[in-house]
Amino acid sequence: MRLLAAIALLGLSAAAQAEAPPMPIGLWQNPKGTILVRTRACGQLLCGNIIWAAPAALADAREAGVTSLIGTELLVDYRPKGTGHWTGQVYVPDQGRRFYSTIDQTSANSLRIAGCILGGLICKHQDWTRR
Repeated sequence: MRLLAAIALLGLSAAAQAEAPPMPIGLWQNPKGTILVRTRACGQLLCGNIIWAAPAALADAREAGVTSLIGTELLVDYRPKGTGHWTGQVYVPDQGRRFYSTIDQTSANSLRIAGCILGGLICKHQDWTRR
């Protein structure tokens, strides 16, 4: 009986994993071309770190007190909320703050990343492209 229950749980677990939307794993560039972020799975979550930054982005970060922009986790703990949609936090280095955020994968090579205040009432977004 225990064996049958274990097999049934394994089947449910595999089915749940098969239904999870694919994560937008890879290398992404912001609209101005001033940073590159590598996204990856952080367990069941999506995260992303800055791997390259243009001199202007480095200067802006330094002015805000961020001394080491490369390696900074920009996309933090995004959870899937439907196919092609995630919610988490985005770190804005030149403001030194994290904001509630959504990611919508608009195509295989495009992401719309929004940072929001007031519980998501006011948001700004950027369209990022895969590199």
